[in-house]
Amino acid sequence: MAIAAVLLATGCDSITQPAQDKAVTGGPHRLTVAYTHQPQSTLIHVAVAKRYFTEVGLDAQLMQHTHGRAALQSVLDGKADVATVAETPVMFSILKGDRIFILANIESSTLNNAIVANMDAGIRTAEDLKGKRIGYTAGSTSEFFLDAILTSKGLVKADIQPVALNPDEMLQAMTARQVDAVSTWNYPLTQIKHRLGKAGVIFYDRQIYTETFNIAAKQDFINAHPETARRFLRALLKAEAFVARHPDEAQAIVSAAAGVDRALVQEVWDAFNYKVVLDQTLLLTLEDETRWAMRNKLVEKVDMPDYVTYVYLDGLMAVKPEAVLIRR
Repeated sequence: MAIAAVLLATGCDSITQPAQDKAVTGGPHRLTVAYTHQPQSTLIHVAVAKRYFTEVGLDAQLMQHTHGRAALQSVLDGKADVATVAETPVMFSILKGDRIFILANIESSTLNNAIVANMDAGIRTAEDLKGKRIGYTAGSTSEFFLDAILTSKGLVKADIQPVALNPDEMLQAMTARQVDAVSTWNYPLTQIKHRLGKAGVIFYDRQIYTETFNIAAKQDFINAHPETARRFLRALLKAEAFVARHPDEAQAIVSAAAGVDRALVQEVWDAFNYKVVLDQTLLLTLEDETRWAMRNKLVEKVDMPDYVTYVYLDGLMAVKPEAVLIRR
C-alpha cells in the first residue's frame, strides 16, 4: 500500500502547481507522512489530492498503512515523521516511555467502532458473546471497545475466546467461520456486515466510547521542526474546509486513494466528524484507556501520565487558536 500511495503522489506531478500559501516563506520542508487507507485519514487523502501540502511549502513523502498502530510504529522506527493514529496506540506508546506529541485530532466518531457478529453462531444480543470466539486487534481501539462492551454487559475477557487479528484478516476469518464475531472499525466493519447478509448483526454503543484519530510524532522531531508542524496543520485545515464544502468530491478522492468502492465510502461517511481540533475529549479518553490498561495489567506503568504534556498545543495555536480547547 505504501507503493500505491507514493505512485498516487508522484502521479500528480503533471498537474499545474497551485499558488503557494501566503504564510509560506523559504523552500519546501520535507516531511514523511505515515497514514492509513481508513476513512479516518480522509483529511490526509484530500490534502494529497488537492496538493495542499505543496501549497503550504511541504515536500510530503507518503506511506500508507492498513491501520494507525502500524503507522505510528513507522514513526517510532524512524521511517516516518508523523502518523495518523487513534488514541489507543498512542496511549500504549506513552506508557512504554515513548516521547510522543499529539499535534491535533483530525476525526472523531461514536459510530465507527463496533462488534459485528454472525447470528448463525447463536449471537443475537451482546450478552450472547459469552463463550464465543471474538477477533480483535491488540493494542488498538478494537481491543478497548471490545472490553468496554463486555464490561457494559457484565462480562470480562475471560468469558470469551479472544482471537488476535489484524484488521485486514478479519473478513476472511469471519467468512471461514474461524471466529464468531470481531471488534473492529470501518471499512472492515461494514464489509463484514455486507458479507454476512441477513446473518450479520452489529453492536454499537455511542455512550461508552468516542474515537479520536490524531496526528502523532516524536517530540524531538516537532521540537526541532516547529515550522514544518505548522505547515502540516495548515494543509489539514485546508482539507477540512474542502471536505465541509465538497463532500461528494471528497468521497470520490477517498475512494480512489484507498481503492475502496465509492458506495462503501458514502455508506460510512456520516459516522465521521472531520475537524482539526485539540479538545478535552482526547484527554478524557486517554485517561479512561489508561485506567483500563492498568486494571487489565496490559502495561507495567502504574502512574497516570500528565497527558497535557504529550499534546503539542503551540502548532495549532499558531494557525487556528480557536481550535485549541485544551489549556496547559
